[in-house]
Amino acid sequence: MAIYLDVHPENPQPRTISRVVDLLRGDGLVAYPTDSCFALGCQLGNRDGLDRIREIRHLDSKHHFTLVCRDFAQLGQFVHINNAVFRSLKAATPGSYTFILPATKEVPRRLLHPRKKTVGVRIPDHPVAQALLAALGEPLVSSTLLLPGETEPMTQGWEIKERLDHAIDAVIDSGECGTLPTTVIDFSTDEPEIVRYGAGDPARFE
Repeated sequence: MAIYLDVHPENPQPRTISRVVDLLRGDGLVAYPTDSCFALGCQLGNRDGLDRIREIRHLDSKHHFTLVCRDFAQLGQFVHINNAVFRSLKAATPGSYTFILPATKEVPRRLLHPRKKTVGVRIPDHPVAQALLAALGEPLVSSTLLLPGETEPMTQGWEIKERLDHAIDAVIDSGECGTLPTTVIDFSTDEPEIVRYGAGDPARFE
């Protein structure tokens, strides 16, 4: 059964955050809040967690997983960014955007798009997500908590626990999240391409 943890939305309790980090380091899979909506997250090397996300969401091999990073120093370890792209990303982060970029060798092959060798990255603007990332010391492999057949992500922590009680290890609830996933911009080609319109304002990339 999943553990239900109530976390303050602006000042997350360090003891609770440490408990979540211990779960993640023990190959746990958690549902956690972001600045767009709830997400499923696990540690970078957690193969079982990745398989569980695929199973919960019915994802195929072409799905772009996202590395949710604390800051640019961390993000830069996992994707290749030229100066022009860096400026575009810097102006839009932290925020509700996911950027698809060529991956470095630090990214496990199973996370890569099989043909493009790309991965999604983002830096969230949410105190709880940031507290988790700071305590964990590495990115969270994440995917929007959108269940098969649903048009919108779940917004209530209790509902997530009720529906995924035996599929995940913890629900971190800091109040209602939004229903819009991130805006996704593909920077892996010469011109940026908006591949999903979501919570982040797309105007700066159009």
